[in-house]
Amino acid sequence: MNIHLGILEILPTQEHLELVAKSVGKALSNFPNLDGIGVVEIDPNLSDTGAFCEQYQVKTNQAANCVILEAKRAEKTWFAACVILGNTRADINGLARRTLDARKISFAPMEQAVTETGMEYGAITPIGLPTDWLILVDKAVADSEYVIIGSGIRKSKLAVPGKIFASLPNVQILDELGKTTNPL
Repeated sequence: MNIHLGILEILPTQEHLELVAKSVGKALSNFPNLDGIGVVEIDPNLSDTGAFCEQYQVKTNQAANCVILEAKRAEKTWFAACVILGNTRADINGLARRTLDARKISFAPMEQAVTETGMEYGAITPIGLPTDWLILVDKAVADSEYVIIGSGIRKSKLAVPGKIFASLPNVQILDELGKTTNPL
């Protein structure tokens, strides 16, 4: 693989499915071409974006975060995912809430996010989420050549071409879902 992000040695995912959560591996097996998606093993204690980027010399605008949202309207509660670059903050109470047509929206409680996704906290990725969930992706993520994102387990990360995000089930690409917090 010829993906260059920081000092990472990125491996072909199809040869290293042991480095992703089961639900992620299952979802990846449905992709027509895995050649562009890589995986890299990391120190699980450095899975959080800030520590990861510093240790592996990856710019925060080359890392993506996937957060699980809990939306409510009347008696209905549902989950959705929000994918933004590491140098941005998600517009949860504005664009995400309006897009989800929710009265109230918040980050899903950690235990519930882990249970619902089957992934480890701090490593959740939109690849392999329940297929009925809406996935909101910032256009800057989709426009990226590559981003590093969770693999479903804290001991690894995926290197994913931005264009792949548009092919996920129930995805909506949104301009300015992420608001820049620092340029790199």
